[in-house]
Amino acid sequence: MSETLLPETKPAEAVRQVAVMNQSAPQVRAESPLHHADRGNVTASQSQQAGVELRELALRGHLVLRGSQNSASFMQGCLTVLGLPLPTAPLTSAEDGDISVRWLSPDEWLVVLPMDQLFPVEKALRAEITGHFSVVNVSGGQTILALSGKHAVDVLKKSTVLDLHPSQFPVGKVAGSVFAKSSALIRRTGPESWELVIRRSFAEYIWLWLRDASREYGLKITA
Repeated sequence: MSETLLPETKPAEAVRQVAVMNQSAPQVRAESPLHHADRGNVTASQSQQAGVELRELALRGHLVLRGSQNSASFMQGCLTVLGLPLPTAPLTSAEDGDISVRWLSPDEWLVVLPMDQLFPVEKALRAEITGHFSVVNVSGGQTILALSGKHAVDVLKKSTVLDLHPSQFPVGKVAGSVFAKSSALIRRTGPESWELVIRRSFAEYIWLWLRDASREYGLKITA
């Protein structure tokens, strides 16, 4: 994505033209950062005995939105296109079907959605919103790991300094943290389920870390 300012007769009347590339087009080859990862279970435990389940939510669309909460066009435009309001309370998230929105800062949100909806949603946001805002496709730079099971929280406790007790980290909360000497954006999706948004360059390292940290509880890896 690139933006170009084209001056008209007066500099103050510059017109913004935005060139947007469809990075999820069928002819574009896409590979998850963990496409080569070993999917074998760490232990021989039966599925029902595994205390931790790990899987990659591969090839999802990731859009970073930036805009002012005081802009009616931005807030209403996002609601119209996404079908759910942007969460405005710090460290919260919102979800409706296949679309989830994570609060990153007072003027920044991460939208995760199916890849086939990515380009239509990006175009719709640009068409719907006026004023000062930003929409950036960061899908190629990160991925999501889903961790669940009765011992999932114990694995996370080995990896982050965040207080993960339900009273301090309820379902729906989002927080960025140092994670196993790297970093992750952690969201609690259920009483025993979590999602980690991680950078592509550290994906294999964190995947192997989680496999090792889950070893004592029995691990099931799913597609």
